[in-house]
Amino acid sequence: MQPIDRLRAVASRSPLPHPFPHRRRKRCRKRRRRVAPPVGTQPRMNPYKRMRPASGSAPLTTYPCRGFLALRLGWRQSVHVLLIALLSATTTPPSTEALNAIKSKTFLSPAISLSPGSVSDKWYLDIAFPRGHLALKSFNGEVVDEHGVPVPLHETYLHHWVVEPYYVPKGNTDAHDDLSKIIPARNSGVCKDTMGQYYGLGSETRRTSTWVPDPYGIEIGDPEAAPEGYEERWLLNVHAIDTRGVVDKLACTECRCDLYNVTVDKEGRRIPEGYPGGFHCCYDGTQCELKDGFVVETRKVFLRYTVMWLDWSDSLLPVRIYIFDVTDRALLEGKSETACKRTGPKNDCVHVEATKQILPRGGVIVFGVAHQHSGGIGSSLHGEDGRLLCESMATYGEGKEAGDEAGYIVGMSTCYPKPGTVTVRDGEALTVVSNYSSERPHTGVMGLFYILVAEHRQLPVAAGKQPGLCFSFPVPCKLAAPPS
Repeated sequence: MQPIDRLRAVASRSPLPHPFPHRRRKRCRKRRRRVAPPVGTQPRMNPYKRMRPASGSAPLTTYPCRGFLALRLGWRQSVHVLLIALLSATTTPPSTEALNAIKSKTFLSPAISLSPGSVSDKWYLDIAFPRGHLALKSFNGEVVDEHGVPVPLHETYLHHWVVEPYYVPKGNTDAHDDLSKIIPARNSGVCKDTMGQYYGLGSETRRTSTWVPDPYGIEIGDPEAAPEGYEERWLLNVHAIDTRGVVDKLACTECRCDLYNVTVDKEGRRIPEGYPGGFHCCYDGTQCELKDGFVVETRKVFLRYTVMWLDWSDSLLPVRIYIFDVTDRALLEGKSETACKRTGPKNDCVHVEATKQILPRGGVIVFGVAHQHSGGIGSSLHGEDGRLLCESMATYGEGKEAGDEAGYIVGMSTCYPKPGTVTVRDGEALTVVSNYSSERPHTGVMGLFYILVAEHRQLPVAAGKQPGLCFSFPVPCKLAAPPS
C-alpha cells in the first residue's frame, strides 16, 4: 500500500462526532494511553526478520537504521480532522505541500519476452515518466505478467532494474537509432563511468523503501539544468532471468558460466580463465541449462513501476544521489580489503569485503540502502573516523508467493536518520563494508550502497508563516539545526 493510501485508509476509519462528547473524550484518552509510545522513543520501522549469519557465527551488531515505511498514529483529534479536510478538499493545497499535493502514477515497461532459462537485459529509451520540474519522492517496481499478476522470483528472477535521465535535442524522434545525440544525466557519483542511475534495485524491490523524506526531493526536469536546445527523457534497464525448468535455479541467478555455456562476454571478448560466474556470463540472449525434456511456452512479463512526486517549489530541498560499489578499486588506496571471519566449531565463514571511496560533496544523509544478491547478510557505510553512517540488512523470504520467496533476498532495510544527526564533509573518505555468507560458494555477488545527501541548510519558511503539516514517512517534519 502506498503512503497516501495508508493515510486515506486511516482517515476513512475516523468516527462520526459522538452524541455525548464528554464520554467520547474519556474513551479517547484511554485509547491514547494504551497505544502512545514512551516519550523519546522511536517506533520500530522494520517489521521483517533479518537473515542470520551462518550457524555458529556471532550475531551481527544492529544499529538504529529503519526499514519499511511506517505511519505514526495516535494524532490528536484536531489534527485528524484536519487530515480528513485536506484529503477531501478540492481547492489548491497549501504551498508547504500537504499529502493531497503528492501525485502518483503507475506505468508498464515494454513487454519482455522470456522462455525457460532465457535472459533479457535490454535498455528502453524514452520510457513513460512524469514530466516537468518535479521532486521525485519514490520509485517502486516489480515484475508482473500480462494480466498484472506479480511473478515470483523462482519463476522470473529480477537481477536488477535501473532508471536514469538523459538529454536529447528538443523534438528529436530518432534518438533511439542515433545514440550519439544522447547526453547522459548521471547522479552525483562516486563512480565515474558506471552506476549513473537515479534508482536501482533487484530481487528486493517489493519490500524495500525508496521514499525520500520531507522536506527533501530528488529534483528533476529543471529547465536550467538541460543543455541548450535539449530536453530531459528517461531510460530503463531491466535484467531478468527466467528460471523455470533450469537445472539449478540459484546457480542460474548467480550467472555461473558453466551453466550458460559461454566463452565470450557480450562485447565478444574472451572470458578469462578462472572466472566462475557473474555478469559477463548472463547477458541478453544467453540461455541457462534446462532439465531434460522440460518444455513451457514463452511468456511476456513487464516491469510495473509506480512513481510518486511533487511539483517543485521553494519549500523543498534537493538531495544528491551517491552510489558506492564495494568492488571499486580505483579510488583512494586503489584496493579493497577482503577477509573471511571464521566463527564456531565448524569454522563457518562470513565473507567480508570493504573498500574506501571519496565523497565529493558533503552534507546531511537523509536516506541510505544497500543492494546485495543471494547470500548477502547486510552492508554498512562508515565515516573516515570509523563512525557508522548507515547499516542495511537483508530480509529473506520464507514461502512461495511473490514478495516472500524462500531463499531469495526480498527486502533491504533502509536508514532514515534523525534529521541533521548524520553528516559528512566535503572530500571525506567513506568505507563501505559488504557481508556475505560463505556457507556455500557464490558467484556474481554485488555490494552497492545508495545514499541521499542534502546540503547543510534548513527548510526556508515564508515570513509570518509556519511550516505546514509534514507527511513524511517515517521522518518527522521539523529539521534539526545544522551543525555549527
